[in-house]
Amino acid sequence: MARKPPRRTAERILEVALDLFNRFGEPNVSTTLISAELNISPGNLYYHYPAKDELINALFDRYEHSLSELLNASDGLRDVEDAWFFMHSLFELIWQYRFLYRDLNDLLSKNRRLETHFQWVLKNKTRAVKSMLDGMSRAGTVTIDSREVEATATCMVVVLTYWLSYEYVRDPRRALEPESAQIALLRGAHHVLNLLVPYLEPGQRMHLLGLVGAYTQPEL
Repeated sequence: MARKPPRRTAERILEVALDLFNRFGEPNVSTTLISAELNISPGNLYYHYPAKDELINALFDRYEHSLSELLNASDGLRDVEDAWFFMHSLFELIWQYRFLYRDLNDLLSKNRRLETHFQWVLKNKTRAVKSMLDGMSRAGTVTIDSREVEATATCMVVVLTYWLSYEYVRDPRRALEPESAQIALLRGAHHVLNLLVPYLEPGQRMHLLGLVGAYTQPEL
């Protein structure tokens, strides 16, 4: 059997950088630490990524690409169950790149490219949520005045964007550790969709409560 070729150094650098950024926060991780974790020289790392911002931007590009693909799925959402799994998928992706959200304000203040691209992220999250509301409205699962759609979508995006910050404040020592992922993601999906409760038709409201009960723990 032919041996698999070794992973390219540039790919390994991104994987290790993402892990370290997620674990310790981007401001607390130096390129020296990344190269030591990889057991390569700092010069080897600089050959592939001459500046720390280039590492951050490369990881953000991956996140942005995956997010774009996921948000496109919002056009096909029709009921609470669709929305539940869509939101959970969004939180899973955010968790995968959680250093971006953990240190969001700091990153935006230092990195002009992220500052401008995160405007796209917010706009496209809002567009996707409005598309979801439109599909659910046409399917008869929500009844919402057109004048309330923009504000409701914005509130949902605010929760999506700052949920991990809330989780961190809630439990700074454990919130962003891998073992906390599942419950944090479920809490996030629950609280985003809870904003739709006033607009859900009764059967869908009960279905949401059933999903919350089936997938979450009492502390939610």
